[in-house]
Amino acid sequence: MKLIIHQVFIFWFFLPFSAISGDHGDYKNLIFKGCANQRYPDPTGVFSQNLKNLFASLVSQSAQSSFASTTSGTDNATAVIGVFQCRGDLHAPQCSDCVSKIPKLVSKLCGGGGDDGNVVVAARVQLAGCYIRYEISGFPQTSGTEMLFRLCGKKQSGDPGFSGKRDTAFDMAENGVKTGGVSGTGGGGGGGGFYAGQYESVYVLGQCEGSLGNSDCGECVKDGFEKAKSECGESNSGQVYLHKCFVSYSYYSQGQGVPNIEPLSGGEKRQHTERTIALAVGGVFVLGFVIVCLLVLRSAMKKKKTTKYDAY
Repeated sequence: MKLIIHQVFIFWFFLPFSAISGDHGDYKNLIFKGCANQRYPDPTGVFSQNLKNLFASLVSQSAQSSFASTTSGTDNATAVIGVFQCRGDLHAPQCSDCVSKIPKLVSKLCGGGGDDGNVVVAARVQLAGCYIRYEISGFPQTSGTEMLFRLCGKKQSGDPGFSGKRDTAFDMAENGVKTGGVSGTGGGGGGGGFYAGQYESVYVLGQCEGSLGNSDCGECVKDGFEKAKSECGESNSGQVYLHKCFVSYSYYSQGQGVPNIEPLSGGEKRQHTERTIALAVGGVFVLGFVIVCLLVLRSAMKKKKTTKYDAY
């Protein structure tokens, strides 16, 4: 019987780690690509080499941090500026794995990889868990709140109180990114405000690029949620990617579980998994408690029985 109790508590200890560790399986899914129409004539291959060096540097840095910005090349005419960032709930190995997939995708998705003597002057590839963007030095800058991509759920919540719950969750995230608030387990470290949390039936996530300060981050996320409301309306889920931040939300109704976002963001899946884990761990704890009670009861009965025999 002692062996059974030991196994119960070992299972209880390892369950959260083993379940959560495999919960980011979708972080390498492609969300969108942005490719400049301009090509840079590169007969000498200098720009192409700078771009390769830039990618190598970003991939290398992704093993230690979740955000980095760097420049490759010393000549302003051929220098390349690049940024990578990972979602705030990814651990360092996942971040590095995610970022390392992007360099090959840039050429595949945007073309102009240098083999024909031309290189795309600016590009961004966004995966579910990370992105890389680069641009040639002097490339025109865009607003940090320019909307690049949005995805809205096909279903509506059907809850009369949905708008109020969603807006409260949005306010929580707006305040949370200013202090780098993270709900549940996180990893990766690095820059950029990140928040993942829940208000009643609404899961919400927001993150800013590491170059933004707390105040600017809050304003960017606020703008993202405003766009989510105007673009997605009463949809039960939505994702909005701006130039310098992104936001995501998901509503679930009682008894239905978390609805499927197409694709469901890893942060939201993590929240649902943690809720499931809490229930499982609670069940295991109750089972362990019952076994302990049975042992105590059995010991007491045995002692009582022994005492009775001794009296005779």
